[in-house]
Amino acid sequence: MDKLRIGAVSYLNTKPLVYGIEKRLPGAEVVFDLPSRLADQLHAGQLDVALIPSVEYFRHADDYEIVSDACIACRGPVWSVRLLSRVPVPEIKTLALDEGSRTSAALVQVLLKQQYGLTPELHPLPIDASPDALSTDAVLLIGDRAMHPTTGLYQEIWDLGDRWCSWSKLPFVFAMWIGRRGVDHRELADALQHCRDAGMEHLQQLATEHAGTHGLTVSDCFAYLSRYLHFSLGDEERQGLELYRTKATELGLIAS
Repeated sequence: MDKLRIGAVSYLNTKPLVYGIEKRLPGAEVVFDLPSRLADQLHAGQLDVALIPSVEYFRHADDYEIVSDACIACRGPVWSVRLLSRVPVPEIKTLALDEGSRTSAALVQVLLKQQYGLTPELHPLPIDASPDALSTDAVLLIGDRAMHPTTGLYQEIWDLGDRWCSWSKLPFVFAMWIGRRGVDHRELADALQHCRDAGMEHLQQLATEHAGTHGLTVSDCFAYLSRYLHFSLGDEERQGLELYRTKATELGLIAS
């Protein structure tokens, strides 16, 4: 039997979800990559299950199913997903989108449309490019590089988790464990839940191990993992997902 191929996000925010995963699933091959690349690999059949952007689940809902209640979500500020604008937000005409992002790329467009009626011209921000070198009015950053202080070029900075939760009064789910329909994922779902629960019990250890790699102090890293992020997919998270799907579909960001 072929190895189970699991794709996990290579950002700090995935650490609690994959805690001890090699021991829990010794026969599996775990691949770490950017969320957008994992989504492509799952769609191409190169992975069996992956932690992918929630927007990608909606784009392929006929083929996919949620396999675990472990997820990456927030119920307020998230810190690692930010819109940086050189002009007042209502004046944004051009927007660069972090190429590592898909859920957040759709989210920022939903928020700009809902709050200011904006539909900016979009440009890519390559993974290895500095946002300070761009000429766009604003830039969306996700992951580790969104968490560090900016250079002072920006008039406004939005935390997209905070903006969504304040507007919708619901949590936001950035990524979920997704697999293909027609496959029995019950055993895997149990293992992923155990990994998440174990990770939650060892947040201080994870912060100590990974803070330096991500340019954070241990206390800031622990705060990020314990206060900014939420790792369980409950009823309110599902309501938030449905609202997000509705608004993104209205903008043509998800095929209806």
